[in-house]
Amino acid sequence: MNKKIENTKRALKANGFAVYFVETGAEAKQKTLELIPEGAEVMNMTSMTLDTISVAEEVNESGNYDAVRAKLADKSISPSEKRKLGGGPDWTIGSVHALTEDGKLIIASNTGSQLGAYAYGAQHVIWVIGAQKIVKDFDAGMKRLYDYVLPLESARANKAYNITTGSNISKLLIINKEIQPDRAIVIIVNEMLGF
Repeated sequence: MNKKIENTKRALKANGFAVYFVETGAEAKQKTLELIPEGAEVMNMTSMTLDTISVAEEVNESGNYDAVRAKLADKSISPSEKRKLGGGPDWTIGSVHALTEDGKLIIASNTGSQLGAYAYGAQHVIWVIGAQKIVKDFDAGMKRLYDYVLPLESARANKAYNITTGSNISKLLIINKEIQPDRAIVIIVNEMLGF
């Protein structure tokens, strides 16, 4: 493990996060699934990282979890109820767009659908983060967002939903620290995952 990752781990722990380090995406998937109890209510947020390591598929299709995303496809559930389900599950899993060496998470969103659960609504949150997302500080994180992530995400959203996110970030969440013990977990993966 290099010094940048070691410093980031130390800062995250000081900021109230539980932190794990793994070498590969396969190990990240294994660790994520080890942490979530079988049968737990889980909302997997849209994430190239989770898709790459097949965590979303496992949560939604294995039958081992109470998958919130499957409920969101149910047309008999009202939009209001869907927002509540997605915003306050027992477990939320996702990723971030930048992680600073001083232990801050930066997450951008077009709709904001994942931000409420990340900030407060979910009882437990796991972020799986490829080590390439570690940046020096907040300014470097914002540069990464605008120069690197936003163009890639705009292209992905256009292909998936026939929309464009444009050149601006609609909503931004910065998590400086976690004050609820045992709530927030970061898994750093020594592999390039996601944007």
